[in-house]
Amino acid sequence: MCLTDLRAGFRDDEQLGRARSVIHSRLADDRDQQECRYLMRFWWQLSMPYQEVTLAQLRAYVGEPGLRLVEELVDAVRTSHEAIDAWIDAAERSLPVVHDRGHAREAAHRTDAVTP
Repeated sequence: MCLTDLRAGFRDDEQLGRARSVIHSRLADDRDQQECRYLMRFWWQLSMPYQEVTLAQLRAYVGEPGLRLVEELVDAVRTSHEAIDAWIDAAERSLPVVHDRGHAREAAHRTDAVTP
């Protein structure tokens, strides 16, 4: 299954942005660097006409829960704008926001460095 046609399946930039936001803020957890890397490639793929990631790579590096959600989004994109809205709404209701631990550590380190 090719992923380079996904951008054309969204109603508009707002819908695309909401779907990408779910990937970025609710699926891509930096505690699993490899999975996060491939989910972020998919995040990028949603708005690019060239291939950033393949479905085979996603299947190899993304765990079952995340992969299932990615595949559901791809199916929704290929079904209808309403299916995309439903996917976004369900994901936002069921998935917590993932906090970027690398960024938090870096911010804490910078604070420690300037605190007397």
